[in-house]
Amino acid sequence: MAVPRAASPRRPPALRWPGLLPPPPPLLLPLLLLLLPAPSEGFGHSVELAFAVEPSDDVAVPGQPVVLDCGVEGTPPVQITWRKNGVELPESTHSTLLANGSLMIRHFRLQRGGSPSDEGDYECVAQNRFGLVVSRKARIQAATMSDFHVHPQAAVGEEGGVARFQCQIHGLPKPVITWEKNRVPIDTDNERYTLLPKGVLQITGLRAEDSGVFHCVASNIASIRISHGARLTVTGSGSGAYKEPAILVGPENLTLTVHQTAVLECVATGNPRPIVSWSRLDGRPIGVEGIQVLGTGNLIISDVTVQHSGVYVCAANRPGTRVRRTAQGRLVVQAPAEFVQHPQSISRPAGTTAMFTCQAQGEPPPHVTWLKNGQVLGPGGHVRLKNNNSTLTISGIGPEDEAIYQCVAENSAGSSQASARLTVLWAEGLPGPPRNVRAVSVSSTEVRVSWSEPLANTKEIIGYVLHIRKAADPPELEYQEAVSKSTFQHLVSDLEPSTAYSFYIKAYTPRGASSASVPTLASTLGEVPAPPPLSVRVLGSSSLQLLWEPWPRLAQHEGGFKLFYRPASKTAFTGPILLPGTASSYNLSQLDPTAVYEVKLLAYNQHGDGNATVRFVSLRGASERTALSPPCDCRKDEATNQTSTTGIVIGIHIGVTCIIFCVLFLLFGQRGRVLLCKDVENQLSPPQGPRSQRDPGILALNGVRWGERGQLGRNEKRVDMKELEQLFPPAGAAGQLDSRPTQGAAAPALCEETQLSMLPLQGCGLMEGRTTEATDPCSGLAAAPPPPDGGPGLLSEGQAARPAPAPVTQPARSGH
Repeated sequence: MAVPRAASPRRPPALRWPGLLPPPPPLLLPLLLLLLPAPSEGFGHSVELAFAVEPSDDVAVPGQPVVLDCGVEGTPPVQITWRKNGVELPESTHSTLLANGSLMIRHFRLQRGGSPSDEGDYECVAQNRFGLVVSRKARIQAATMSDFHVHPQAAVGEEGGVARFQCQIHGLPKPVITWEKNRVPIDTDNERYTLLPKGVLQITGLRAEDSGVFHCVASNIASIRISHGARLTVTGSGSGAYKEPAILVGPENLTLTVHQTAVLECVATGNPRPIVSWSRLDGRPIGVEGIQVLGTGNLIISDVTVQHSGVYVCAANRPGTRVRRTAQGRLVVQAPAEFVQHPQSISRPAGTTAMFTCQAQGEPPPHVTWLKNGQVLGPGGHVRLKNNNSTLTISGIGPEDEAIYQCVAENSAGSSQASARLTVLWAEGLPGPPRNVRAVSVSSTEVRVSWSEPLANTKEIIGYVLHIRKAADPPELEYQEAVSKSTFQHLVSDLEPSTAYSFYIKAYTPRGASSASVPTLASTLGEVPAPPPLSVRVLGSSSLQLLWEPWPRLAQHEGGFKLFYRPASKTAFTGPILLPGTASSYNLSQLDPTAVYEVKLLAYNQHGDGNATVRFVSLRGASERTALSPPCDCRKDEATNQTSTTGIVIGIHIGVTCIIFCVLFLLFGQRGRVLLCKDVENQLSPPQGPRSQRDPGILALNGVRWGERGQLGRNEKRVDMKELEQLFPPAGAAGQLDSRPTQGAAAPALCEETQLSMLPLQGCGLMEGRTTEATDPCSGLAAAPPPPDGGPGLLSEGQAARPAPAPVTQPARSGH
């Protein structure tokens, strides 16, 4: 049903008088106003479409008429219709639309037979040429009255004591409870009788005349119900003996809506009569405004607010003592949604962004939804919602976005709505949207976008703007790139591999932007993984450990690692050994102790294999050190130091002993044996020249420099010529490697051997050295036997040594 709403009367324009003439006397002003012509449409102005009166919840009596109010203001003509449960209500003789927009149901009915019920949620809908608005929902329910589900029970009390009766019944609207004694309404002026709204009758200071039969009477617009009778018997006065204070009935948990009345019951007994007091569990004061105590201890809070919510404690105290009993109940006060900030009507040029903000409060916190011309508006496309739906943003607006937008806030206590209008300003002569937009992937990080110029109004175009975002990202993560007016293609770079992107274009003129082109999608190409960082650790004379950083993302792209290895003298690799992307190490065993191995590791995914990281490692030096220097028992040799003829005390003074020994060693050139227990990370020391003059390439075996040892995956050096020269020396040097060092040529041979054996091995070594005044090319470097696990040890310059008088069973090498 629909009815046009008449235009609201407009105020006549203000009267202006010639500057030389005085204004007319006040008595003549009404007469002059009567002589003025009626205002025409030219005097009026546009009024936003909004509700002046909205329907409210109501309870109806079956068979009786019901009127739902609705008042609208706005630019005429305004058409008003009604919805029931979200469906437009058809015209019928059963319901009539009044001239002011209200809805009248002539005979409210419940569902019987084939006729539908009039119960439901009703909405008033108003529409004019600018848009459509919907009122808050009004729930109409039928008045009902159930039977009593709690009847009062008989009671016996002593004179001076307390009696309590209770009844419970449900109904709409909430029934009004009264009490009768012997079929006569109770005198409510009697201060000993307390009637609580929830259906409780309390009688204090019992007397013999209080005996009788009590009935509970419940009534509302639907019906009247009378409960079963309950007899009260009052016996003689009590013995007067002392009784501990006790709370017969404490406060119940209540959930109310603002402006209702809260009744917190507390009935206490005892002898002497206890004093009842109230407090809040959180320590906040209860206050005095709207607070009263009913009867001997019931707390009444009128016109409750959200601030009244909390836990209330009833305490019964014995007079003059600290003896007390307590009971507590929680009060929850709900507040319907109300607006703190209303959305404001705005006008924006086409192609720009419009934003509406709507903030509501309530208890519990309300949920906010948006309507566009009465239809639910969700996020998507160029529409997005932020801040718990309190902010509505529409980007790239066009004529189709011109509408009335409503913010609806709703919670369990009620709902509220506010509306605002969006006007799209469209300049004449703007170009149309760019055409034939295409996007083609060029590489894993680039996409080429091309388009054609608009069909009309292209002379004033000053450029194009390309809008770019990931297809999976929200519109607010979009970014733009500007393109000159003479260019109809653009290469978008710095994109992510294997990712879908969305593109659209607008043409710009000095007067504004065109509407957006049709969006197009394109995905970048995939790419193979980068070479993984790789480090090698020698575990023994025939085993290696390979270490690298895991790449969990490889598993998401059907990838992992491939491992190859071979002796350098052979052409065929062993492998590939397939490893998952989460792997970070692998051990190679049963290797040739005399060979140099080439190890290759690469990462792969669905797009192919990446470049490999190559490492060369020699096990020859580790095996020779194992043969020359068997493992030693450091603790056993340390015990033999106690018999040394030097008389130096060791134990807790081991540091001082080392210093004294070094001084004596340098001054007198004594011969001695050196016991070495050295940590793995500081053993390597180049064999040639002072530290500042050593070739850094010599220290780069396996691609790891001296300062980078132990740092896996950080800038490992690839195999270079220096590394190959160390692993594969010239023929002359190779001959020295195979020969056993003699007294005169021990130092050069040791140097060559040491170059092939610079691997991170742990252990302790025992050797015998001799100080000479001749220049030794390996000065400052002494080789140490391998530890029990087979790894060779090195003694760098500056390392401390301990004397050991026991003889050496293996031939000593020349050098320090």
